[in-house]
Amino acid sequence: MYQNNMKEDGHKKKSMLMLSSVASMIDQFNMSNIDILLKLGYKVEVACNFKEGNTCSAERIEDLKHRLKKMNVAYYQIDFTRNVMDFPQIIKAYNQVKNLVFNKKYDFIHCHSPIGGVIGRMVAHEVGIKVIYTAHGFHFYDGAPKKNWIIYYPIERFFSKWTDILITINREDYNRAKEKFRSHQICYVPGIGVDIKKINMIHVDIEHKRTELGLKKDDIMLLSVGELSERKNHEAVIRALKVLNNDKIKYFIVGKGQLKEYLENLISDMNLQNQVTLLGFRTDVLELCKSADIFIFPSRQEGLPVALMEAMACKTMVLCSAIRGNTDLINKYEYLFNQDDYNDIVSKMKNIICKKTRGEILKIYLSQTENNYTKLEAFDKCEVEKRMENIYLSLTMDNKES
Repeated sequence: MYQNNMKEDGHKKKSMLMLSSVASMIDQFNMSNIDILLKLGYKVEVACNFKEGNTCSAERIEDLKHRLKKMNVAYYQIDFTRNVMDFPQIIKAYNQVKNLVFNKKYDFIHCHSPIGGVIGRMVAHEVGIKVIYTAHGFHFYDGAPKKNWIIYYPIERFFSKWTDILITINREDYNRAKEKFRSHQICYVPGIGVDIKKINMIHVDIEHKRTELGLKKDDIMLLSVGELSERKNHEAVIRALKVLNNDKIKYFIVGKGQLKEYLENLISDMNLQNQVTLLGFRTDVLELCKSADIFIFPSRQEGLPVALMEAMACKTMVLCSAIRGNTDLINKYEYLFNQDDYNDIVSKMKNIICKKTRGEILKIYLSQTENNYTKLEAFDKCEVEKRMENIYLSLTMDNKES
């Protein structure tokens, strides 16, 4: 554990705790928030599980620790579990967070993830400090399994009364929270946004990149980005390709995960080894997006997907599942499909690919989705950071008044 010992200059520096079940949540969604808070004069500390449950590599977690240390941000190991039924481990994590907060006397907590959100709000309520909770996509949503509604909905509704500011990242969650929950303030912030300016500045030798991937001139490149998991639903696209029976379609999947072996076997069983490639972890995702003809996103559950926003910012044609979060970004019927019906994927892909060249696909998409790129400006990273800064400032003002 790294702990920063900052000198005080006669006044107690404002301090806050960024709390999450896993370190990957800090790495992927909160580094800009930490930077905002530091610029506002806060002493920022982080508490999460650095050891287990993370969606990124151990090397990436070590790099996160190094970056936090360079920012003078202290970090603490909390033994969170992601299993909502593991009560002994949840109690252990609660006691760890409570002891930390009692000792450090933070001005407020910003908590994330279902278990981190519950524990953070319990401790903040007990200690009597302000708390922000960001819901990165409630586990209950239109079409969610009944067990999700039975387990997560009553918990979130109850703890909403102990939430000073509830941040939702998509419109469905925001509307439901406004109608059903009792948080003091409910805000809509579109995730972490996307750096449109940076993406526009990335220049790619597309033909070289496609050749590097083994593509021929007339091949249609499909790209998916996401963990190899049931939630990301890559299997649906693979099965759709078998039905399409078009060997010019080449499908690349970026991501790691526990379904790697299962998907490899599925690809082999369907004799699609020459059409489907698992690329694993890549550092050139945006270059791949700009080189692809179609970005296909078959996910079953999302909050507000960064990968989809990045593909849109790359001006790549998008096909995606008609689920919460995705429909915040894409609202044209011809680019949405039923994630549980791979025949629907087949139908949508046929409409796009049939008798069309790569250049025609892009031309048609850009002409039909011009409004989407105008709308994407509302999801720009700078706009999101302004919203978060205003939220943090509002909490600071509330603390002064109280």
